[in-house]
Amino acid sequence: MRLDKWLQVARVFKTRSQATKACQLSRVRVNGVKAKPHRSLTIDDRVEIEKGDWTRILVVRELHDRPLPKAEASRVYIDETPPAPPRDPLARLLRRPPETRERGLGRPTKKQRRELERLKR
Repeated sequence: MRLDKWLQVARVFKTRSQATKACQLSRVRVNGVKAKPHRSLTIDDRVEIEKGDWTRILVVRELHDRPLPKAEASRVYIDETPPAPPRDPLARLLRRPPETRERGLGRPTKKQRRELERLKR
C-alpha cells in the first residue's frame, strides 16, 4: 500500500494531497529513511511524521485502502509518540521577530502626499 494513502486512511492527514506534500517536503520517514509518497508500506513499518517541534511515531498494524471512521482509525497503527511539548506562545513570537519600519519610510501619508503636490505646482 502507498504511504500517502495509508497516512490518509490512518487519519494522520485530512487529505491524500496533504500527505503527499508532507512526504515531498521530507517530513515523513519510514524506518528512519526519508520516504516518497509512492513508497510501499508493510506491517510493522515505523513511520515518523514531523509536525513543527513534535514528531509522531506510528507503527503500522493494518493496511486498508479506504478511509476508516475516526473511531476505528487508531486500530490501524500503534502510537509510540512521546507527549507533545507544551505550547509556549512567547517562544512562537520570538522565532520570527515582528517587522518594524521607521516612521516616514514607505508609502507617504495623506498629509505628505498633499505637501508633495503643492511643491510640484
